[in-house]
Amino acid sequence: MSFDQDDLDRVQDYLQEGHQRFDAIPKRQKLRSFTIICLILNRTIGSGIFVTPSKVLKGTNSVGISLLLWPLGGFVATCGLLVWLEFGFSIPRREVQPGVERSVPRSGGEKNYLEFVLRSPRFLATCMYGVVFVILGNLSGNAVAFGTYVMVAAGNQEPSRGASIGLSIGALTAACLLHVCSRRGGIFLNNVFAMLKVGILLTIIIIGFAVAGGAKFGGVSSQSENFAISKSFAHPRKDVVSYTDSMLYVVYTYSGFEQPFYILGEVHRPKRNFAKACLSAMAIAITLFTLVNVAYLCAVSKETQLNNDLDIATLFFLRVFDTDTASRVMSALIALSIFGNIIVMTFTASKVKQEIAKEGILPFSMFFATGTNTPDALIKAWWNRRNNPHSRERTRSIHTDVERNPEFEGSQYEQSPMAALLLHWITSVFLIAVTSMLTAEIAYNFLVSLYSYVIIVMMGFLVATGLLYLKFSNHRLWAEKAAFKPWGGSTAAFVYSISCCFLLITAFLRPSDSSYYSYRYQHIEWFLIPTIGLSTLTWGVIWFGGLQFVMWRRGQQLIVTRVPYIEQDEEDGEWVMRSEVIDHAWQSNTSSRRKVMNDAISEDEVKGVRVATRLSAR
Repeated sequence: MSFDQDDLDRVQDYLQEGHQRFDAIPKRQKLRSFTIICLILNRTIGSGIFVTPSKVLKGTNSVGISLLLWPLGGFVATCGLLVWLEFGFSIPRREVQPGVERSVPRSGGEKNYLEFVLRSPRFLATCMYGVVFVILGNLSGNAVAFGTYVMVAAGNQEPSRGASIGLSIGALTAACLLHVCSRRGGIFLNNVFAMLKVGILLTIIIIGFAVAGGAKFGGVSSQSENFAISKSFAHPRKDVVSYTDSMLYVVYTYSGFEQPFYILGEVHRPKRNFAKACLSAMAIAITLFTLVNVAYLCAVSKETQLNNDLDIATLFFLRVFDTDTASRVMSALIALSIFGNIIVMTFTASKVKQEIAKEGILPFSMFFATGTNTPDALIKAWWNRRNNPHSRERTRSIHTDVERNPEFEGSQYEQSPMAALLLHWITSVFLIAVTSMLTAEIAYNFLVSLYSYVIIVMMGFLVATGLLYLKFSNHRLWAEKAAFKPWGGSTAAFVYSISCCFLLITAFLRPSDSSYYSYRYQHIEWFLIPTIGLSTLTWGVIWFGGLQFVMWRRGQQLIVTRVPYIEQDEEDGEWVMRSEVIDHAWQSNTSSRRKVMNDAISEDEVKGVRVATRLSAR
């Protein structure tokens, strides 16, 4: 099935703005493999690889064990990536022809996967994931670190709390405004930052290995004793918590493979190129992170790291070049790396929050679900009208040109989830405000640990366990629906589920008083993060209860309908979604969703719009 420009025009002509929206995905602005790789690398290479290696070493008290945790963490993250690929390529399923269903990738990431696993009661899975992600799905912790590193790079070794907070909010604001003004500009900067970060890591690797080979840059000589078998595994920590908390930091550093899944619907030929790009990016990240840790240890001794509060990257440059200027330059590079991290997360997380709003569970859902033409698109539309006066009537509005002129569908037409970006900014600033009474280091540790526990580990456990449930549930027929079957069958899902479950449970164990993760060093009670983390599940349940109460008081049911327009890709026949109509309606009857959908959206009753395909029942 297919649709043409006249269909799209009629959709926009007859939309009921109060409760309906039209969302289009421009054909020629689909994201290519290089951008997918850059999305993962830009998100993965943030503050983590520059800050956490010293935390991991202090936590384990062993050079050898700390080094082994990095490839182990990469293996666990790769298993998670395979779980996401199996889900992302297999759902949702659409009726592409009468009686024929195919999987059609959609943006939203784990929101879609959890909704597919927990289909009843309606809205429960959306609330449990959506409320948590809206509040915690941001990099406020990294923004705090950004403010600190900017001040240190400027020569202020003890930055004031107010200045750091101001810079943190400024970075978040700049990232949001960037994506508001230009979608293509944000993607371009994402790619630039990714390449810059890879270059920084390669530079560290080359310098570290050069020092190990005897090169002198004005500072220390090779610290080869770090790798002596008799010393590298000597005096490790004895308590389990020190290792699990260290592993949590490693897992946080590898977080980033989820990012492209948040915008999977905007990827060019996803079933052909997407998996290769994601796996390539993960292989690059694992290789770089392992080699960078080795490079650090080539120049910085174990004792120096244990007895110093500076991050390992700053220590590395300080020891190698023996000058404060080098450490300040490294602080500036780390700040740039963190800002790139914030840019990519702002782009992808706002898309997820827009998808959450499309499900109708938020106040003013249609407002937050609406995409708006970017100033970049409006300027290009004006320029086109100015230089092509005969292509369109001069009196036609710029807004209409952008939306209706097929010429703009490719190179000029673009939209930004401006309202969702506003929501993302508000929640990010809220978390910074909540932790503003803490020192920058404590606020960073708290926000990063909470994000890791909830968004990465807890949600990872739910998604991986949900996939195992589908695989071993006879009535869900997953074997017939799965469009991606990873190596080893269910092995990746088992590994990721068990790993996440282990981290969730062991976080409740109390670390010894001498552990780096004890209150003595972290100034955060050991039970605080897991307690708050698990309580986030109740946030969604309470929200779901409130939504049910609202529907009971109104005597109406909220009916959310999302009708996709899909077609076969001209290059390889792959089924892809081009656009969709979102409808939020309050119905006084209690008809089933399928019946209401068929009644509300049919060939005869959609005001002249020929629907290319319908949303299959979940």
